Amino acid sequence: MMRIIVTGSIAFDYLMSFPGSFSEHLLPDHLEHVSLSFLVDTMEKRRGGCGPNIAYTLALLGERPVLMGTAGRDFADYRQWLDRNGVDTSLVKEIDGKFTASFFCNTDRGGNQIASFYTGAMAHAAELSFRDAGGCDLAIISPNDPAAMTGYARECRALGVPYIYDPSQQVARLSGDDLRDGVAGSRAVICNEYEFQIVREKTGLDEAAMLSAAEAVVVTKGDQGAAIHLRERTIRVDAVPPCEVIDPTGVGDAFRGGMLKGLALGADWATCGRLGSVAAAFALEHLGGSSHAYTWPEFKARYERHFGPLTAG
Repeated sequence: MMRIIVTGSIAFDYLMSFPGSFSEHLLPDHLEHVSLSFLVDTMEKRRGGCGPNIAYTLALLGERPVLMGTAGRDFADYRQWLDRNGVDTSLVKEIDGKFTASFFCNTDRGGNQIASFYTGAMAHAAELSFRDAGGCDLAIISPNDPAAMTGYARECRALGVPYIYDPSQQVARLSGDDLRDGVAGSRAVICNEYEFQIVREKTGLDEAAMLSAAEAVVVTKGDQGAAIHLRERTIRVDAVPPCEVIDPTGVGDAFRGGMLKGLALGADWATCGRLGSVAAAFALEHLGGSSHAYTWPEFKARYERHFGPLTAG
C-alpha cells in the first residue's frame, strides 16, 4: 500500500445556517463600512480541518493515510476517532496550552458561505518536518499555517517526495513568491475557480506556465464539476449529482481525497477526477466533512452508474 502523508489544518467546525441570502444584506454603496449580524437557525459542532477531511476520505476508500499536523489540548477524542476510522495520527503533535484550530462558517440558503478561522495550535505546524516523517510515496500540502506550507513544499522537493499543492483557502495569506515556490516541482496544483484567479494574479503564472512545472492543474467548479489541465489537453470532469444537498463544508476536501485515491491506484487523470467527483457527492449529502460513510463496493457502484466501468482498483 502506498504511504500517503496528508498535511493540512486540523480543526473543529462550527457550522451555522442562515435562512436568507447574504447578498440581500450587502449594500453596494456601503461596502467600505460593513456591519452585519446574521441570526442563524442551526449550529453544529463537527470534526473538521482540511487534513483530517482528506485523510478520512482516503481511509474510507481503503488507504491508510498518515495525518501530519498540529492540534491542541482538546484533540484527544478526535485522535481516537480518526484512529478508529483508519487514519494514522502518529505524526500529529499536540501543543500544550493551545486549543485546536476552529472554523466558524455560516451558510445561506444559496450555499454561499461567510467564514472565520481561528488558528490556535495550527500556528505551530511549521515545527513539523518531512525529514522526521519517515518514508513517503505521495503527499498533499493542503491549507495550513502558511509558513508550514512553504516549508513542506521545499522539503518535499529536496527529498524527492511527489506532492499535490493545494493552497486554496490560504491563497489570501500566501505571497506570490510562496505560491510560485509551491507550484514549482509539484505533481499537481489544485484549487477552485476563484482561488485559481488569485493564484494567477499573485504569481503572474497562467496555466501554461504552471504546467511547465506541474504535471496537472486541477480547477474545481462546484456543481459544474472540474477541469484538469494537462500539457497536451484539458479533461472535463462532470459533477456527480447528490441525492440531496445538505452542506458544502468539506466537499472540496473529499474531492481531493478521491483524487489521491486514484493516484494511489495508478489511474489516469480522468479517472482520478471522477473518483474525486463521486467522493464530493457523498460529502455534500451530509453535514460537515466527515459525518458520512460508505464502503468501497458502494462507492464503486455509484462511480459506475455515472461514469461507466471502473478498471482501476
